[in-house]
Amino acid sequence: MNSGSLIPGGSIAAAASLLLLTACGGPAGSEPGTADQESAEGFPVTVQTLFGDVEIPDRPTEVIALGWSDAETALALGVQPVGVSDWQGYGGTGVGPWASDLFDEEPTQVGTMEPNLEAIASLDPDVILDTRSDNSRDRHDMLAPLAPVVGPPPGVDVTYGTTWQEQTRQVAQVFGEEERGEEIIDELEERFARIREDNPEFAGTTMTVGAYFDGQYGAYVPGDARVDLLGELGFEYKAEVRKMADGTFYTDLSPERLEVMDADLTVMFPLGDTAEFLHGDPVLQGIPSAEDGRLIIVDDLELANAFSSGSALGISHALDELVPLIQETLKD
Repeated sequence: MNSGSLIPGGSIAAAASLLLLTACGGPAGSEPGTADQESAEGFPVTVQTLFGDVEIPDRPTEVIALGWSDAETALALGVQPVGVSDWQGYGGTGVGPWASDLFDEEPTQVGTMEPNLEAIASLDPDVILDTRSDNSRDRHDMLAPLAPVVGPPPGVDVTYGTTWQEQTRQVAQVFGEEERGEEIIDELEERFARIREDNPEFAGTTMTVGAYFDGQYGAYVPGDARVDLLGELGFEYKAEVRKMADGTFYTDLSPERLEVMDADLTVMFPLGDTAEFLHGDPVLQGIPSAEDGRLIIVDDLELANAFSSGSALGISHALDELVPLIQETLKD
């Protein structure tokens, strides 16, 4: 995760001061939807979020896509953000190759866990999308002086736990594109349904998903986009691992606890490391699912990124390669 920032993430006072500085240069009455400018059809709209209702006075044009995969979701709806967060370290446009061509010009990078408030303010945003985030009130309050902030929807209780359906609906409402949003959801849900129908053996098959990062193993749990993707294919998450996380999407695992990842299907991938270590690690290779050939190590970076993206565009791209890989692994 890239988290570069010029102003510390918790500096609410700094955000407010920055807003005052930037506001001094703006013409009076220049906000969208004021008396000298009619709002687009269907606006204003009110979006429900974890931190209360947010009013969007007019269709936004200067959009900051700050939350995980908010940029890809906006692009799928025909909107090109001017500022993006590069959560997965793509560089360039800050989105996966399945979405990068949807930009006409390269957007500004605005940080991830510690947003670059100066960069955001310089873009004079109409709205800040932060629909998949750490669910932090401090983060929301830090951003709120700069523009309306559309955070996670009500009821999301796992950090970064907004589902791709919720994210699509949330972002679609911001732009008055609810109909297109439902089309995107229907198309992908229909694809999941076809895959489940073609692979009835997926149903009830237990699975775990984990990663190796900076010398540390960990397990993802329901609420994480990767685990939820496999759930939508019909797989059942291993209950023992679910209990180990407390309101987060990920829990660290010591080598002594790694055997908890054993399931009918175990999926592992490296973060910032080559997969060579995972293929050769005697601890990982010693768990029963590895010994029985039921371990998938995702060593293709593009597939790993698509699998992790959490966006409708990325998920669709991941299914192209992930489903055949699972079929091959479970065929015996």
